[in-house]
Amino acid sequence: MTLPRVLITAPSSGSGKTLVTCGILQALVNRGLRVASFKCGPDYIDPMFHSRVIGTRSKNLDPYFVDDPTLRYLFSRTAEECDISVIEGVMGFYDGIRVDSDEASSCQVSLKLDTPAVLIINGRGTSISALAVLKGFLEFRENNIRGVIFNRMSKKVFDTLRPAVEAMGVRALGYVPNVGDLVLESRHLGLVMPSEIEELREKLNSLAEVLEGTLDIDALIELAGDVPDLEYTAPEVPRIDGPVRIGLAVDETFCFTYEDNIELLRRCGAEIVEFSPMHDAELPDVDGIILSGGYPELHAAELCANRGMMDDIRRRIADRMPCIAECGGFMYLHETMVDAEGAEHRMCGVIPGRVANTGKLARFGYVTLTPCHNGMVPKGTSVRGHEFHYWDSDNCGDSWSALKTNGTEYLCMHDTGLLMAGYPHLYYYSNPEVPYRFLERCRTYRGERSGTQ
Repeated sequence: MTLPRVLITAPSSGSGKTLVTCGILQALVNRGLRVASFKCGPDYIDPMFHSRVIGTRSKNLDPYFVDDPTLRYLFSRTAEECDISVIEGVMGFYDGIRVDSDEASSCQVSLKLDTPAVLIINGRGTSISALAVLKGFLEFRENNIRGVIFNRMSKKVFDTLRPAVEAMGVRALGYVPNVGDLVLESRHLGLVMPSEIEELREKLNSLAEVLEGTLDIDALIELAGDVPDLEYTAPEVPRIDGPVRIGLAVDETFCFTYEDNIELLRRCGAEIVEFSPMHDAELPDVDGIILSGGYPELHAAELCANRGMMDDIRRRIADRMPCIAECGGFMYLHETMVDAEGAEHRMCGVIPGRVANTGKLARFGYVTLTPCHNGMVPKGTSVRGHEFHYWDSDNCGDSWSALKTNGTEYLCMHDTGLLMAGYPHLYYYSNPEVPYRFLERCRTYRGERSGTQ
């Protein structure tokens, strides 16, 4: 199946990937194209910016989490519904899971999906040296680099360099002038949330208008269409026997959820019911809940003020309702949490302990997780995920072992068999058995409530 696609990448973080990607997405949408967007790696926030542009949820593509056939499936099942797909890279083009490796890098995604890559080179304070950067990336190792965009460069410099770029066999797709008023700013978890950028839609349309004048969008579309067919099959997943309703926390706080995790739960037979711990008075009629990550430290006062929801969650978990809580959701279950201003707030009280800002990344990176005893899943099961947080707990748990890609190992997470809570974000497609076991627990709880078991 022919699926037009292109990957936007750069030599390093901070080169303008997200800015340029969002501008290109907006320009394509403004042309009336049906656009799919993806983000390499585990990041949650960049896909939120993409989603504001294309109007549907953006997805993640991460070769560390899944094998090659699953990666092709996760890409293709979304891409086949659209006219063109744009994939934003992560970090530098060749940067992988370790300092000395390109494993799971944007380059590897490009190769595994037979996708042409467009390199964004930061042209600020440079001219001909930008050609040396391009030449180095082209010759370093096998790659699919087919085009280049120079960010923060003038038309005069770009026109001068263009013949040399094309002599390297690469399409010079254009330049991005200085657009300082449209820059997406940084915060402790990466980029600020899309909802926090004033008049985001107007800014993105302004950016798209600029790019229509400085980039060859037609050439980019042509490049995306010059790709081989991509075949895939859907991986087998276990399916629950009987109805199960899963409450998924979704609001301004709980917004770090992999779309593919939810899709997998549905494939396993779950009905997803969204609720808001910030705004709803109590839980809906569900058989289990998932509290995803997000920014509880920014909304601690509002969460604390909604005592009805907190009391209901605590009561239902005590009544054996299964629950998965990750990072921000794990923080929410604690007794107390210190917010971003230093004020302390009562939380749900399910997990004994206190959460506070450490002022630095407490733990960061990919992990392979295995339970130390039989709990939500049997001992010996493994699932992959990642951690990225500045707030830390004085009671992180010791039910699971986390192995980082550099060989470091540590204990984490609470697992009672019904409650699985900790800082790691899990990627369900790395082992569908994990969400399936959760759904089994939820089905049992449903039977106990109805008196059928």
